[in-house]
Amino acid sequence: MPRRVLAGVLLALLVAVAGPPAQVQAAGPGVECPPGQNDCSVWDDDPGTPGDPGGGTGPGSPNSPGATPKCQWNGKPLPCYNEFLGWFDNASGCYYKVAEPQPQPEAADGQVWYVRTCNGGDLGDQSTVLLDGPPPGFGTPPDPEELARRALASISLLPPRASVAPRRSMGPGLVGLPVWMWASAGTSYFGPLSASASDRGLTVTITARVQRTVWDMGNGKKITCRSPGTPYKATGPNAGKPSPTCGYKDGYAKAGNYRVSATTFWNVHWVGGGRSGDIAQTRTSGVVEIQIKELQVVTR
Repeated sequence: MPRRVLAGVLLALLVAVAGPPAQVQAAGPGVECPPGQNDCSVWDDDPGTPGDPGGGTGPGSPNSPGATPKCQWNGKPLPCYNEFLGWFDNASGCYYKVAEPQPQPEAADGQVWYVRTCNGGDLGDQSTVLLDGPPPGFGTPPDPEELARRALASISLLPPRASVAPRRSMGPGLVGLPVWMWASAGTSYFGPLSASASDRGLTVTITARVQRTVWDMGNGKKITCRSPGTPYKATGPNAGKPSPTCGYKDGYAKAGNYRVSATTFWNVHWVGGGRSGDIAQTRTSGVVEIQIKELQVVTR
């Protein structure tokens, strides 16, 4: 009897005794995040073990960067325009707004009094200054990409809740047998998500969706999937076969313990003001452990 078939027969008996795997929950106890932080340790409920009947990028910050923000102070992105403080000047780190009314004595021709708020918009560092001309950036129209980022900050792109089978907590898998991978479906995990932001008559709308998921299999191998994947069911029609949507078809070549994680690559497309563009984002899951062993065959 071929080794792979023998493995399926032996492990199918184990599954029959163990019973069907627990179902994956979409949210709740599988997620623990600090307030305001989306990218954190995430895990799934125990999914089961494929092969029992024979089957089986970016930084991890809440908002991984796309293009460099046009206005920032000490590395912190700032809105280039604030309705209370005016326009921001990167060079000085100050907002400028025309003082109303103009202080006395009256300024000479061409000169204007401005309320200057420095230190990145610190109200405790505010003064009135007389300038011969507008400061850099003063009076510029709304920037569509800045509004796109403002809209992006209003939604939450959650990291994937990675699931694999076999799962170490449910028992080991075997060398050479397929591995299934999947992640929680839903708009917060894969999109599409939409939002908009407006400023001085300009509205920008964004749509965010995952383009691909890259699975780090813990052995130097990375697998790209174009869908969330298919949850493994020990009693399903595909039990004993490779995943139809997202899997490690040939399995691990060596026995050992492997740490698997998934990274979703989001594209945030924005449109507004006669322009359009894209902002890249990534979200990374927590680690799921897989234990792989050699199949021991007893011969007479």
